[in-house]
Amino acid sequence: MSTENGESSGCPKEDQIAEEWPYLKKNKVLLHQDNAPCHKSVKTMAKIHELGFELLSHPPYSPDLAPSDYFLFSDLKRMLACKKFLSNEGVIAETKAYFEAKDKSYYKNGIEKLEGRYNQCITLEGNYVE
Repeated sequence: MSTENGESSGCPKEDQIAEEWPYLKKNKVLLHQDNAPCHKSVKTMAKIHELGFELLSHPPYSPDLAPSDYFLFSDLKRMLACKKFLSNEGVIAETKAYFEAKDKSYYKNGIEKLEGRYNQCITLEGNYVE
């Protein structure tokens, strides 16, 4: 496993960041990531600092604060629950089609729920957010 900015890493490429830079510079960017070792590496943290992003810390073992868990995958799970597949390829194709059919507002809605979930976590003194 590599933490390099490879094709399958999911990291935006330098030219993608440069293209978005005017927007990013005039708007405060909060970066939310979990505590995976590659996210906490010296190289990654240096790049986050260089770009001027503010890092939102993620408490360990808190899937309730991870948009992928509370929003993205729970919705996908509901969609897949009633389907039967004959192969892994069928699951992959259905999953790709599902996400490709979603527009930007779908993802924006999931991210916008994060602030409320963080506030709820604070109110609950760190306990799990339902």
